Amino acid sequence: MTDNTKPGGGPERETIMGRVLLLAFGLGALSFLVAIDRTDWFSIQPATGTSIAMAAASASARDTSNGLTGTVGTRP
Repeated sequence: MTDNTKPGGGPERETIMGRVLLLAFGLGALSFLVAIDRTDWFSIQPATGTSIAMAAASASARDTSNGLTGTVGTRP
């Protein structure tokens, strides 16, 4: 005979906890596989049009300050 009067629960509780833990593991594995397939979800991107324009302007300013255009810093 089994003793179902334990304060910690019985075999039903162990079965339920086992299923919950298995479900949590499955969902964690699924989210990991989705995350490694979709790396672009984790890249930081500008949220507004103004910040996109500011990022583009700073990128073009860096390009011209590095001398990539050939006209900055030359004398006639």
